[in-house]
Amino acid sequence: MTSTRPGASRRRAAEPAVGAGEDPAGYARILAAVYEATMSGDKSPARPREVVDDSWRRLRGLGIDPESAPPTPRITPSRLDTRRRESGLVEVLDHLVHGLDAVVDGGDNILVVTDQHGVVLWRRGSSSALGRADRLGFVEGATWAEESVGTNGIGTALASRRPVQIFSAEHYVRSHHAWTCAGAPIRDPRTGRVLGVVDVSGPVGTVHPATLALVDAVARLAESHLREIHRERLDRLRAVAAPMLSRMSGPALAVDSDGWTAAIESSPFRPRLLLPDDMTPGRAWMPDLGSCDVEPLPGGWLVRPVGGSDREATPRTLVRLDLTRPQHPTVHVHSAFGSWAHEPTPRHAEILFLLTRSRDGRTAAQLADDLFGDSGRAMTVRAEMSRLRRHFPGIVLGQPYRFDEAATLDVRLPDDRTRLLPHSVSPAVVAARNPL
Repeated sequence: MTSTRPGASRRRAAEPAVGAGEDPAGYARILAAVYEATMSGDKSPARPREVVDDSWRRLRGLGIDPESAPPTPRITPSRLDTRRRESGLVEVLDHLVHGLDAVVDGGDNILVVTDQHGVVLWRRGSSSALGRADRLGFVEGATWAEESVGTNGIGTALASRRPVQIFSAEHYVRSHHAWTCAGAPIRDPRTGRVLGVVDVSGPVGTVHPATLALVDAVARLAESHLREIHRERLDRLRAVAAPMLSRMSGPALAVDSDGWTAAIESSPFRPRLLLPDDMTPGRAWMPDLGSCDVEPLPGGWLVRPVGGSDREATPRTLVRLDLTRPQHPTVHVHSAFGSWAHEPTPRHAEILFLLTRSRDGRTAAQLADDLFGDSGRAMTVRAEMSRLRRHFPGIVLGQPYRFDEAATLDVRLPDDRTRLLPHSVSPAVVAARNPL
């Protein structure tokens, strides 16, 4: 029960609660004695591990009662669905599940994946294991951040930003002492931001020192897959940008929405640019390059350094929404630097069409009413708009959702208006097919 030495390595800091060769039952008794002494203010027979001691201090500072923690917060099913889509973890879910099949299938453990706030997005386990978790409130949509349920493998991994295993009485809330859990944060390789946590939890009798190492390894594999997905997106951006760059006489770069470089022309290579928070087409000041002309690309930006410090606007961007082919809606973007095309999904084609009819913009609730006849589905709209705007940075704006006022719109509809977006059952689109 000694604390981690200052300057200890990441591997030491992420050591399991129960080491190889230790007796879990005996260790649990020591932990119980430490817990009782610490919570009552008496002299403790040993010190908690540093990661646990830090967590307990945080929770005492918040005034959380270990005997009666507040009810576990839960979100609605519709909000849960939105959080899943926005988490950035959907694309690695299969890797997380298959990597931990051996620990979960047919056993007493459950696998849990949460978002960056500790909200349980997905669970997997046997019916008996899930039933035990249900009684603890460990369900999809529940929040397992430290401030909600005390020290645990999810919330403490998020707070400490490192893999942790929490065993028995290391949990701050007494009702969790029958459990052991091992959680590891998953980071976005583009930004370093924590996207969520993968966790394996079960009864204290299932504790094993290798579980934490396995969970951490699976989290790192998920990060590797995210890195590969990012590389593929840069490749697609490079394919669009390369012909445009080749026609330019001066230096230019194509970067994604996070500033990572996809392609360059006559410019020193920089792996990443620091982009302004309010990036829009036109002229912008870049800390690395100075004054630049900026144009949107699908999933990124075309940046051309021009020198100076003024912010004069570049020629207007033309956005052509072509709906003349009912099964193949297309968006063509033409700028001073070149042009590119994108074929939106049926839902995104609906949204783009509706935004062309309202240059002042639509709120999420208004779009929900347009699309579903139900303004209460604003969360669903926000999730769709998040994906749509990644394709059209600086062209489709938010608060409210709208096309950039500097863009010229050209909407081409089918000659037979009844063939407008024929797949759509959205009330606003149906009404546009029959204007009379």
